[in-house]
Amino acid sequence: MFRDPRDAYESAVKASTSNREIEATALSKAARLLEECRDAWSQPGHSQRLEKALRYNQRLWTLFQTELARPDHEMLPELRLRLLELSAFVDKRTFESIAEPRPDKLQILIDIDRNIAAGLATRPE
Repeated sequence: MFRDPRDAYESAVKASTSNREIEATALSKAARLLEECRDAWSQPGHSQRLEKALRYNQRLWTLFQTELARPDHEMLPELRLRLLELSAFVDKRTFESIAEPRPDKLQILIDIDRNIAAGLATRPE
């Protein structure tokens, strides 16, 4: 049994949510965190928020890479390759943004996350 009603609710939500929806939600969150950093670039505490947002996005894409690299992954090989190439670009841009932070470097990461999230949110026929 669940001690906290929130645990029961979260468990039920996870059980009824597809992997695509979970991934889309996580990418949307990553895009939102990066966008907030870009928009509040000159405000106090920006460095900590930027580091948090970049780390979150990087961890998320590392999970995707790990999953896509599985030899038994069911995705079409060409699509898997394209997504792995995209994830390598995300890694590169993330490291560039850590080494030399600039708000304009975040836009491509925001766009990628939002576009992939939108694709995942669309039901395949």
